[in-house]
Amino acid sequence: MHLRPYQLEIARAVLDSIQRCRGLTFSVEIARQGGKNELSAHIEVMLLTMFMAGGGSAVKCSPTFKPQTVISMMRLKQRLDDFGFDGLWTTEMGYIIRLGAASQIFLSAEESSSVVGHTADILLEIDESQDVNKDKYTKEFRPMASSTNATTVHYGTTWDDSTLLEQTKLSNIELEKKDGIKRHFRFDWQDVARHNPGYLDFVEAERARLGEDHPLFRSQYALLPIRSGGGFLSRSQLAQLQGAHSRLRRRQAKDRLYVAGIDLAGEAEVTEDLELTVGGRDATVITVAEIGFPAEDEAVKEPFINVVEHYCWVGKKHPALYRQMADILKSTWGCSRIVVDATGVGEPVASFLRHALGNRVTPFKFSQVSKSTLGFNLLAAVNSGRLKLYAGDGSDEYRELMFELERARDVCRPNQTINFYVDPAEGHDDYLMSLALCVEAASRLAPRKAWGIYRE
Repeated sequence: MHLRPYQLEIARAVLDSIQRCRGLTFSVEIARQGGKNELSAHIEVMLLTMFMAGGGSAVKCSPTFKPQTVISMMRLKQRLDDFGFDGLWTTEMGYIIRLGAASQIFLSAEESSSVVGHTADILLEIDESQDVNKDKYTKEFRPMASSTNATTVHYGTTWDDSTLLEQTKLSNIELEKKDGIKRHFRFDWQDVARHNPGYLDFVEAERARLGEDHPLFRSQYALLPIRSGGGFLSRSQLAQLQGAHSRLRRRQAKDRLYVAGIDLAGEAEVTEDLELTVGGRDATVITVAEIGFPAEDEAVKEPFINVVEHYCWVGKKHPALYRQMADILKSTWGCSRIVVDATGVGEPVASFLRHALGNRVTPFKFSQVSKSTLGFNLLAAVNSGRLKLYAGDGSDEYRELMFELERARDVCRPNQTINFYVDPAEGHDDYLMSLALCVEAASRLAPRKAWGIYRE
């Protein structure tokens, strides 16, 4: 088996625990795309080979059946073929792979899945353990290994300190101090890059694109836990946002590209006598930005985003703004891309603008996952220096924008997602969301990579 040294170290520890019936629980953190799932497939091939005569079963669970469990099954089948078992292994019931008398069972750890009754008398594997519900694991998966005191392996990358993987890791580190048996294995991107020069080039490009402090880079590559419940933007990030260009009132030249992001006030919160203050209600905000593109030899390929104008309406119902917004976006700026909040009452606004302006308008529906991706994209634009605000002009719009950016907070969520917002007790986040939607609009002008949850 051709494994890298760090993979071999883990495989030997797992096989030793199985062969000596030690029943150890391991935690394995390997940087994203560092070969964690390849290691798992190799261990599974080895165990099916070892137990094909005597019999036994191993269980592997993943946070979702599709695509994660399906991908794990496909990988094992390919490796069995690679090692000469083509035509010898069989599948049963769509989730079991059998070689002789030994079987590898693949299960979903989704909360609605029914898994009780299976036994892991050889090995229990928890893939992407940081995304597996702790109660689901404790009540339904952990008992599978009890009858034979089977070895357990948790694979994944770090997130925050509340995950199943993080708690298993901390327990293992404490046990290591007592008996000296290594149970926790951690190999970040630098460890992987020592054995793979191509990987080094890839991760350095990701670091330039996302920024070293980006939650995804910290957790998926540096394997460092992220903070939760603090400020969404640090002081250095707020300083980095400050640009030297002036605020503009209209398009400067026909060859310039402009994009816009629109956050809409909730209709139920619109009245005629509200002012834009911290104690006021939601506003409808348009953020307009001028776009530039990097040179071909630059590491970061995404566009530069210079915010040049803001529009804000408080106390106006959406239908009264339709034509004015369409005229601003088309005649004043000639925006190439417009991303508009189409959640709930925003849907008819997005529909009107798309009818008036064509496919340059993209509706955006907020959900836990889509908002998290929006936040990740905004952080990447800030960290890479691609996003700049117009120079402070003392206007109400600029003051409100900075107020919201300074008070924005973030919270870690399950499945490696975040929420970012301004506490309603302090104010609103209309400018913040409009800015994030503007960044989303800019990303559609260039080839983009998927930002969000990485899957091997």
